[in-house]
Amino acid sequence: MTTLIQSQITQLARAHDIKILYAVESGSRAWGFASENSDWDVRFIYIHREDWYLSIDDKKKDSIEIMLPDDLDLSGWELRKALRLFRKSNPPLLEWLNSPIIYLEDHDFTNQMRTAASTFFNPKSCLYHYLSMAKGNFREYLQRDTVKMKKYFYVLRPMLACMWIERTNTMAPTEFHKLLDAEVPAGALRDEIEKLLSRKIRGEELGEEARIDVLNRFLEERIEYYTEYLKDYQVLIQPDTEQLNRIFRTTLAG
Repeated sequence: MTTLIQSQITQLARAHDIKILYAVESGSRAWGFASENSDWDVRFIYIHREDWYLSIDDKKKDSIEIMLPDDLDLSGWELRKALRLFRKSNPPLLEWLNSPIIYLEDHDFTNQMRTAASTFFNPKSCLYHYLSMAKGNFREYLQRDTVKMKKYFYVLRPMLACMWIERTNTMAPTEFHKLLDAEVPAGALRDEIEKLLSRKIRGEELGEEARIDVLNRFLEERIEYYTEYLKDYQVLIQPDTEQLNRIFRTTLAG
């Protein structure tokens, strides 16, 4: 599948006359709890030729989305769009930079981005993102007597990410197992998560079952905690954008 994805990336770049700077797997496969029939969620950053940027009309399409057979979803952001989001400490973009599955990489570009990541990382922005994700999924999927088991991961992962960010003041790792190892000690909670994870990876359907009370209690308590925690969280000063301007200019010149 990797060969097919790389071939599709090459064809896409040729068709749109762009250079793809970075392409990775996102979603459940990057998080480490995909099953055999999980989608392939490829995310990428691209740049146009210099002439594309040298025109008096600036309102141009800054993203590409293509859905292909074999559950292959390709979605990318033009570099200026990506850098504007990076300036805001966009969590999905930061996750892409830490993805364990890389299909294509311009190392000069990604080295600059990863160096800048610590400067532009905003814990408050990322905490809000993960808390909102956890709240929404918990409210929609996990508050009935019977719940869809796989939805636990879509609340557990953002909740553990909040815990990592609070503890380290750094961006949470993309992989679920790293969050689990760092934030959940041995015990009943860890046992339930690992049993569910094992079932998910083996490819079980994980449909409707009786909710797991130890997980629900943990998630509800953490959601309440971070809701209060963020009320008094100090807003960080915005870093200087010039560093990102330099990344754009050197990448365009390269």
